[in-house]
Amino acid sequence: MKPTTQAALELTKACCRLLDEKKAEHLAVLDVSEQSSITDFLIVGTATSSPHLRALRVELEKLLDSQKVHLVGVEAPQDSGWVVLDAFDVMVHLFLSETRERYGLERLWRDASEVNVGKLLGLAPTKKIPLVKKPQSKAKAKVKAKAKPKPTPVRKVTKSK
Repeated sequence: MKPTTQAALELTKACCRLLDEKKAEHLAVLDVSEQSSITDFLIVGTATSSPHLRALRVELEKLLDSQKVHLVGVEAPQDSGWVVLDAFDVMVHLFLSETRERYGLERLWRDASEVNVGKLLGLAPTKKIPLVKKPQSKAKAKVKAKAKPKPTPVRKVTKSK
């Protein structure tokens, strides 16, 4: 078993805090220190759009640079809907919603321990939001009875003298 460093945990907190502030959705943190020899934590988040995905990547790069953290690599293939930032002990995976569902990293790492993000950030406990939203049944609109057409007024034509 590889011991998780306090520095890796602090970096994970900082990344999660930034992602939360920048409105990344469905944040998940997995402690993979027992399953992986290359990293301790995986952070997984969802961006709301391609521009949002790029903005999250740029902000994370700024944060890591400000903390003097060396990025081993950044992968952000254009139009892939997936960005990976590898900071050695912490790897951040950002997705667009449909891409995250397709690849299912949480399922691949199901043996990892899930870290409570709310607790990590010192937030009040919240209800866990499922990654895949169940379709809600749409209420059928009430059909209004057709209104009767108004009678056309009859005009009397008068001859002028």
